[in-house]
Amino acid sequence: QVRLMESGGGVVQAGGSLRLSCVASKNIRRSDVMGWYRQAPGKQRELVATHTAYGGTTYLDSVKGRFTISRDNAENTVYLQMNGLKPDDTGVYYCNLRGPPPCIECNAIDAWGQGTLVTVSS
Repeated sequence: QVRLMESGGGVVQAGGSLRLSCVASKNIRRSDVMGWYRQAPGKQRELVATHTAYGGTTYLDSVKGRFTISRDNAENTVYLQMNGLKPDDTGVYYCNLRGPPPCIECNAIDAWGQGTLVTVSS
């Protein structure tokens, strides 16, 4: 079972930047999709960005042009560079890995980290 560990959260003023990191305990396969989600207080968890095996990326409309997701398979790490932060970006950010079963009798992988808190003050 792969484990994910996020880091890089903190308190920042509006307009500032943070870089989140997520390290996987096992190799990130080319077929794995890495994603960042966030959950603000009192709201549902929402998908912020994804990075597919072949370099494709998707972003939540509200973060387009400000956030960039990237991955380093050799380091088993995915990043989320966040620039121009706004108070609405406040929340707990979670890393997610989804991928095909690693063996014939295995289940598909859907792993989550414990989250890292991002607080943006106005």
